[in-house]
Amino acid sequence: MTAAMSITLGPSPARRDVLTRRIRLLVAATITYNVIEAIVALTAGTLASSTALIGFGLDSVIEVSSAAAVAWQFSARDHAVREAREQRTLRIIAVSFFALAAYVTVDAVRALTGTGEAEHSVPGIVIAALSLAVMPFLSAAQRRAGRELGSASAVADSKQTLLCTYLSAVLLLGLVLNATLGWSWADPIAALLIAAIAVKEGRDAWRGEGCCACEVPGKTGA
Repeated sequence: MTAAMSITLGPSPARRDVLTRRIRLLVAATITYNVIEAIVALTAGTLASSTALIGFGLDSVIEVSSAAAVAWQFSARDHAVREAREQRTLRIIAVSFFALAAYVTVDAVRALTGTGEAEHSVPGIVIAALSLAVMPFLSAAQRRAGRELGSASAVADSKQTLLCTYLSAVLLLGLVLNATLGWSWADPIAALLIAAIAVKEGRDAWRGEGCCACEVPGKTGA
């Protein structure tokens, strides 16, 4: 017996069905939350003239489109059909990342060049704090299921959700600093860092990277 004879096996058909249902539920939860998040953030951002809040709301809209693409992929009952839709779904997710990065960059530069200062926003602080608490759990659960299933698109969408967590932290910090110290420049600086992360994740999604499909339990080296 040699190690070379070991065979890498993916999840069984029954386990695939369980993981597929789990991803559908997680995607549905992500879409529902982000619709609410977008409405609150865009409304609060408009009232407070906050480019950071408006950008956060638009990120929620983009995340809904990303999650909807994954939902479309996993709406197919046949595993082969889901796999055939994988590449197109990854492209949609990648474009979503690039669109977010472009908007956040332009908005941050406008804020830094003094096109206007945002007013304080208590609703903005509340929604940012809530997202910071909710999003890591949704992202981690979908990433685990996506990796076990070997779905690059599910993993890429979980990164989109994780990016929302980072953006929530940045937004919360910026809003609090603006409210307490009047540092209106804090959130556009941090937003530029988020844009850089978004570009990297978009590039990875376009290439189909980030899904550790090879990390199957029981795999052994040759």
